[in-house]
Amino acid sequence: MTDDILPNVNEALFHVPAPDRLIPAAPSRHPPRILLLYGSLRERSYSRLLTLEAERLLNRLGAETRVYHADGLPLPDGAPVDHPKVAELRELALWSEGQVWCSPERHGAMSAVMKAQIDWIPLALGAIRPTQGRTLAVMQVCGGSQSFNAVNQMRILGRWMRMLTIPNQSSVAKAYQEFDEAGRMKPSAYYDRVVDVMEELVKFTLLTRDISPYLTDRYSERKEAAEALEARLALGSAVR
Repeated sequence: MTDDILPNVNEALFHVPAPDRLIPAAPSRHPPRILLLYGSLRERSYSRLLTLEAERLLNRLGAETRVYHADGLPLPDGAPVDHPKVAELRELALWSEGQVWCSPERHGAMSAVMKAQIDWIPLALGAIRPTQGRTLAVMQVCGGSQSFNAVNQMRILGRWMRMLTIPNQSSVAKAYQEFDEAGRMKPSAYYDRVVDVMEELVKFTLLTRDISPYLTDRYSERKEAAEALEARLALGSAVR
């Protein structure tokens, strides 16, 4: 049928998704590696307290975790990339298989501290992409009534960073009421939602970490690579 002809497609590079490629031959057995970022430097930071509560849950769910503390992180482009805090953040991003981003909502948006951390993580480090194919969970804390502005913005950024953002999310209203003096989160529906989000993050990370290179393999990039190789071969042939 003529409808099956795709004149603008390079048939050699056009791959029909293969179900067997979505099942790893030898699934990884190590604990899922989760990096947690939070967006406040306050002494009593509710985004930090929520992040630490999430870390406890992740540990109980079998994950290995690292929490990045942004104290001393310079503004984006305000220091060289070998700045110790920048290097630490990038190394942790490469180490991770999944991430948690937790920000307070300020002026109807994520905080500058949260955005600065994300801006310091590049789309690519040489041939390595430190975020592509990694899972992501987003959370926010609110000073007043429940809102979703910060998590919605972080979802956009997660997509831009080519991450697999899980469906569930957490937004804690009047966060100052939800933690005790020791900084532990009180029992509530908000706490239950955090449990849901961390459980879902671990499941999605286990499901996708071994097949993320296949999930993020793109026709456009295969075509671009093939054209670049063809150009190099043509140049090499011309100079001989």
